[in-house]
Amino acid sequence: MKCTAVCLMLAMLVPGMFLEAVQQPSGKESVELTYWTHEDPNRTPFELRLIEEFQESFPNVTIRRITYPSTRVAERLFSAFAADQGPDIFHTQLEDSYAFITGNLAAPVSLKALEAETTGQILDRYVNGSLDPVYIDGVLYGIPLEVLNWSIYINDRMFRAAGLDPETDYPRTWEDMMRISEQIVRRDGDVITRRGFDFRYSDYLNAMVPMVEQLGGKLVSDDGKTAIVGKDAWISFLEFMQQWGPYGKNLGSPSYQYARFLFNFDRDEVAMAHTGMYQQARIKADNPEFYESGEWRVVPFPVFEGAVHEVASSHYGQYLMVNVKASEAQQYYAWKFIHFMQQYAEEYLEIRIIQPSKALMESELYLSMPYAEVFKEDMERANVVYHAQHSTRLQELIQAAVESVMLDNVSPQRAYAVLKAHAQELLDKQ
Repeated sequence: MKCTAVCLMLAMLVPGMFLEAVQQPSGKESVELTYWTHEDPNRTPFELRLIEEFQESFPNVTIRRITYPSTRVAERLFSAFAADQGPDIFHTQLEDSYAFITGNLAAPVSLKALEAETTGQILDRYVNGSLDPVYIDGVLYGIPLEVLNWSIYINDRMFRAAGLDPETDYPRTWEDMMRISEQIVRRDGDVITRRGFDFRYSDYLNAMVPMVEQLGGKLVSDDGKTAIVGKDAWISFLEFMQQWGPYGKNLGSPSYQYARFLFNFDRDEVAMAHTGMYQQARIKADNPEFYESGEWRVVPFPVFEGAVHEVASSHYGQYLMVNVKASEAQQYYAWKFIHFMQQYAEEYLEIRIIQPSKALMESELYLSMPYAEVFKEDMERANVVYHAQHSTRLQELIQAAVESVMLDNVSPQRAYAVLKAHAQELLDKQ
């Protein structure tokens, strides 16, 4: 009876310690894990190697890695969890992570598997704030696969061919971006065959909300009660996007292939793309000659000429998480594998995947990466991407507003009114 009383007291005082003691498996039972992630030709062979090494260390564990296109992985995850068929290990973008946590789909981290005695010890391993999106009410639900931001890549050859000097003529403002793109663009009738620049139309929260913030607007008020704050800022942004599209200057559109996918091949298709440090490894893999030529560079995220805030493209993360419905053994080894992956931060960096550990960000290797300073300075003037219960739906509403002015020639005032009404209705339902 005394032992039982002591155990119960410990469970009440230090629940994390008590649960960890019963969750660590014996190591004898066979454990199968599924790991869902997005397609990445540079990361895939590296992670398959890590899986092999982990399985050699833990022969009772088998990990099956399954990939989906980056534009579909979130949708596929939500569908799978809705059908109670979610994977054991998965990663999700920061703006989607909140839904997995509040929906009771993600398991808290295992301290033993991550070789820590307290959650604070895990937090201390990473750059301040980088775990905030998955640290809710004192409980940690994820570990970063990467935290990153996007700046502007430039093809020097295409700039010079258009009579521009990439050293001095790169776009510092969005007005510059429009003017330069007008100088570079080529069309066959109304069909664009060469773009100067085009936007990340799949990533409205990361890439376009900062443009509104530059003009003084916000997605949601600080108290979380008001959506689409700053009418003039939002309408000005939508006017700019309408001018960019086929009913304006016809410089780009959501209907074309993403600029960042074309940039690597140096085929006179797009001169500038908005993407992250990871793009460098993709250029090297897709087009080694272009990578080695030095005919590309990275410059800061532009601001509007009338900007009231100096805001760069939002920084975001992709967090590795574990299915709360996995068995105790599966959860333990899932976190054990995630911890194992974190031991290879410098090798991840070689393929331009940045795990925001303090040790890595202060290392000579990171500081020696091409244009690391540009990304670092842009991150310092960036806000974290909006992440809350309705982030995914808000992104869809912004997409609808932008596409309506660009593809259907809806007036920016009308598009703003519809966006405002639907977004506010969403917040009011919370």
